[in-house]
Amino acid sequence: MTSIGKSDNKKLIFSPGCALMLYKPELAGRIHRLLIENFGKMDMLLTCCQHEPSLPVNSKIINICPGCDKRFRNDFGDASTISLWEILAGSEFFIFPDYKGQRMSIIDACPTRDQSRVQDAIRGILLKMNIELVEPENTRTNSTCCGDGSYGELPTDQVLELMIKRASEMPVDYVVVYCVTCIKSVYNGGKKPRYIVDLLFKEGTDPKTYDPDEWHKELADYKGKH
Repeated sequence: MTSIGKSDNKKLIFSPGCALMLYKPELAGRIHRLLIENFGKMDMLLTCCQHEPSLPVNSKIINICPGCDKRFRNDFGDASTISLWEILAGSEFFIFPDYKGQRMSIIDACPTRDQSRVQDAIRGILLKMNIELVEPENTRTNSTCCGDGSYGELPTDQVLELMIKRASEMPVDYVVVYCVTCIKSVYNGGKKPRYIVDLLFKEGTDPKTYDPDEWHKELADYKGKH
């Protein structure tokens, strides 16, 4: 059973998040089409959640970005939110790829560190994809930030040191992330990031822009336009 259905009386809206639209907008489109096929027509919200999104009353936002999950939960009272992961973990319509027991570790994203529903859903999806999860010592509610959370507070070279330190905690080389910025951090830390959306669609994870200064400028420019 999924947590929403066609009989849900809320207006469903899909929010891919700024980072995914910068990373692989074509995958955002594939997810949008998948949701429409299974839950009916819904809009895609491209306004950054750091701006006022003017959400319809009684709407439910399907989010991907952990930061969006937190803001939609806390800042916009007219709407509720649910992660794509919760929907897919309970779905019968999605065909999960088989990774044949490949061992991977995981970093839980800071904005959802207190959200066991998201953490459980992610792990449920990994199980459905036949991925053997090797948890780091600091995980779930005790998860350590990937390092990027200190960007803007510390010099960039110190932020990179934090990324290396966090990556060193990972017990295996491949590390599952569900935040696009964590892709950059894990790569900078010397491990091999595997973004959950890439895993779902059997694509490789490419860090693309990984220099922290360049990435945050790219994000800021995109957010300013949306």
